[in-house]
Amino acid sequence: MGVTCVCQVPLAEGKSVQQTIDILHKKLEQLSAVKQGNFTVDCETYHATGNASGQPTKLLYVMHNSETPLSCLALFEGGPCLTADGNFDVLMIKLKSHFQNAKGHKVESRGSRYRYCDFLIKVGAVTMSSSARGISVEVEYCPCVVPGDCWNLMKEFMQSFLGPSIPELPSVFATKPEGLYVPADCVDTMTQYLELFSKVRKQQVLPGTTR
Repeated sequence: MGVTCVCQVPLAEGKSVQQTIDILHKKLEQLSAVKQGNFTVDCETYHATGNASGQPTKLLYVMHNSETPLSCLALFEGGPCLTADGNFDVLMIKLKSHFQNAKGHKVESRGSRYRYCDFLIKVGAVTMSSSARGISVEVEYCPCVVPGDCWNLMKEFMQSFLGPSIPELPSVFATKPEGLYVPADCVDTMTQYLELFSKVRKQQVLPGTTR
């Protein structure tokens, strides 16, 4: 796995979610990017139960990525993360006296994967409760694992199909005490998706529901 950047892309003026996604697909294909299947990233939210009176409720996010189908990631709000096997969801059911599933809070990004030279691009429709909430774009530069060595190249490539919507350096890299020269991993990618999902939960339903 290389260095990834996950961002939310605004809708094209006067266009729906699906129409904007189609525009992005066309731009990638004009660059000679080749479609290579589909992808899915999802996130379930759990509330910790039994907190002391007056204490804020702790949240646990359980995330799945089709790129790593045999494992999932559990991220505690403001705390550590845990990489577990795919049966972790079954364990969460058994822990229902400690963690309650937040019904209706599941967020999912689903769409197409494209390959262009050393880049892997994923354009997804972000949905919550079957309603369109936005568009995610993930760009991975596969040959490199050090953000500081390839960010300028990634930024230049993203500009070729995102135009002025290119994102800033992901905060997950910028806030690391060791700086930009620490190898990236899958936790960094999923942390970026979690930040994006947290934003879209607060947004209104957009036109162009895709499910």
